Amino acid sequence: MEKDIWLSLLVMAGTLYAVRALPLTMLRKEIRSTFIRSFLYYVPYVSLSVMTFPAILSATSSFYSALAGFAAAVVLAWVDGNLFRVSLGGCAAVFVVELLMEVVH
Repeated sequence: MEKDIWLSLLVMAGTLYAVRALPLTMLRKEIRSTFIRSFLYYVPYVSLSVMTFPAILSATSSFYSALAGFAAAVVLAWVDGNLFRVSLGGCAAVFVVELLMEVVH
């Protein structure tokens, strides 16, 4: 059992090292392709969005309150851009929709 854990850790460490070290060793010149540069520029934002969006929709007791909070956050981010106000607005929207849903039921 203990050997399986150490083998798993060794494989994970090797994989992480390869993912980080191979681009450094393979790419010696500057990337000049505008398509590849723009693709690599947006990868962190896309991966963060892909991880965050499902959590947003399942974080509340109702899909509709989660959707309202997400919509409010998107609108506030578009208009204002201040992260603190965006998060407060999203939370407030979820709170209001949750209260309205309790009153209706």
